[in-house]
Amino acid sequence: MNATASTAAGAPAAAPAPEPKASVANQRKLVGRVVSNKMQKTVVVQVERRVKHAAFGKIITRSSKYHAHVPTGAFQEGDLVEIAEGRPISKTKSWTVTRLVEKSKAV
Repeated sequence: MNATASTAAGAPAAAPAPEPKASVANQRKLVGRVVSNKMQKTVVVQVERRVKHAAFGKIITRSSKYHAHVPTGAFQEGDLVEIAEGRPISKTKSWTVTRLVEKSKAV
């Protein structure tokens, strides 16, 4: 009925804040070592995790290799990098290198 009464009572209602993208917030991120950079725009990253053996209780190291997309060939073998899961880019490549954690030490 009275449009000025609602605005006179206080500031106009603000629009709700946009929600962040769910894919970015719930994105899997892993840290691993580059073991191969022989492909164009792709590196192979080996991620190691330590688990306890079910029967013996001994701590053992399990590893997995992931193909990760790199727009530029900026990473060398031995670099420690962070990779994030994304949409499939090719048959074997669903990860993207997000940042360099540690540069490899020259031998």
